[in-house]
Amino acid sequence: MDQYCILGRIGEGAHGIVFKAKHVETGEIVALKKVALRRLEDGIPNQALREIKALQEIEDNQHVVQLKAVFPHGAGFVLAFEFMLSDLAEVVRHAQRPLAQAQVKSYLQMLLRGVAFCHANNIVHRDLKPANLLISASGQLKIADFGLARVFSPDGSRLYTHQVATRAVGCILGELLNGSPLFPGENDIEQLCCVLRILGTPSPQVWPEITELPDYNKISFKEQAPVPLEEVLPDASPQALDLLGQFLLYPPRQRISASQALLHQYFFTAPLPAHPSELPIPQRPGGPAPKVHPGPPHVHDFHVDRPLEESLLNPELIRPFIPEG
Repeated sequence: MDQYCILGRIGEGAHGIVFKAKHVETGEIVALKKVALRRLEDGIPNQALREIKALQEIEDNQHVVQLKAVFPHGAGFVLAFEFMLSDLAEVVRHAQRPLAQAQVKSYLQMLLRGVAFCHANNIVHRDLKPANLLISASGQLKIADFGLARVFSPDGSRLYTHQVATRAVGCILGELLNGSPLFPGENDIEQLCCVLRILGTPSPQVWPEITELPDYNKISFKEQAPVPLEEVLPDASPQALDLLGQFLLYPPRQRISASQALLHQYFFTAPLPAHPSELPIPQRPGGPAPKVHPGPPHVHDFHVDRPLEESLLNPELIRPFIPEG
């Protein structure tokens, strides 16, 4: 820890406290996650090991948070990550309701690129939610917190615990479009009721594999039909609803993949995804306001009603190519 100067506290997770710090020699700003060992004989927590393993196996990607170093500290150890200014939960919480369509498309596009990259490297995150999607000072979205991540088998031969229930890509898209969660349950049963209220009660006809789920016969729900998504999100575009519908399917194998979703017409119809520099970047609570460095004014913006040569920075560059008269 001697090589870092602590600048402040960012927050606290399940396995440690996260601090903002500066490297003494390089001046680089990082996020330090201190993980304390409750008992030395218990060793490093499994979730911390999984996060380290997942991030070390993944090559550098602009949409996955970078793990810079791991080193021991006292009766524990420290993970050093690239510093991120905020997260998507803060964006949704502080942005005007709802987010602009171009902003939603941009956030979703960056998320899908990160997810597609993880899946291509056989990593399944299993804890995707707005609070785990960090936002850099330049507006880039990056996936973080790989504590529940697993290396998966593409042939489906490996079994996983079913007691993992956090929002996934489709739910995040719905939240961005809605300005609040689509399925705001406070516990498992309430969560299921919220899902069934919108998607309808699943049946073996719709989802043949449902009978193979461990708790299938332990609970029953009243039969109800799905609610059309256009009634749930009346302001969303038809393309957004079509993509959302392909995410929110009960049978996992029928859901659209991240790589397929990136090719959906939703991203190629106006308005196009906003550039990251045009996205809102709220500060974490208690943090200073980010410095804004506006670029030079665009005094030669293009306009269809003006001659082309007047819309360019230097008209002389194209004058030889313009016919006289």
